[in-house]
Amino acid sequence: MGVAEPTLDEIAAREALCRLVTAYSRAVDRRDFDLLRSLYDEAATDSHGRMFEGGRDAYVAFCERALRAYEATVHYVVNMDFVIDGDRAEGEVHKINYHRTHGPGGYEIVTGSRSLDHYIRRDGTWRFLSRQITLDWARKQPVDPAAYHDFAAGSPPGQPGPGDLSYHVLKAFPRGPGTPPARSPKGGTT
Repeated sequence: MGVAEPTLDEIAAREALCRLVTAYSRAVDRRDFDLLRSLYDEAATDSHGRMFEGGRDAYVAFCERALRAYEATVHYVVNMDFVIDGDRAEGEVHKINYHRTHGPGGYEIVTGSRSLDHYIRRDGTWRFLSRQITLDWARKQPVDPAAYHDFAAGSPPGQPGPGDLSYHVLKAFPRGPGTPPARSPKGGTT
């Protein structure tokens, strides 16, 4: 089979699709539901197995409810492959997903999954047309609170929402239109 050299249009489309896929992780992990909604076409559907199946707005509402169960989530995109056909494309996106439940006795759930995506480009903007998740592996273990104090040289912990350090440091990164201005670590707005 081999791999043909891409055209400049294909390179541009792949870059846009990579940015779309990683923006999804940012939207979910920062709980920026306006940004999440903006990444899906109005006609889009999402299928997370038995947990959820439905349209864009219902999926965003599902995420808002489901993510309340977690103190933190991190969705790492580790591999992406796209096939582009004009204003439509398909993608297989490999991910490692970290979920930490609240409080004492919490758990860390780490999964390896793939998103099997269809994308559509309208007016020069790529969005998800459908996403279907398949689970490849999973692991669950109790949270070790001491681990969060022993590593990363005392780095501030990540957090959902606009209080995350990324909202203070990365001003040009996308955020949903309803996301409030970031607050500086000293309490003022930025």
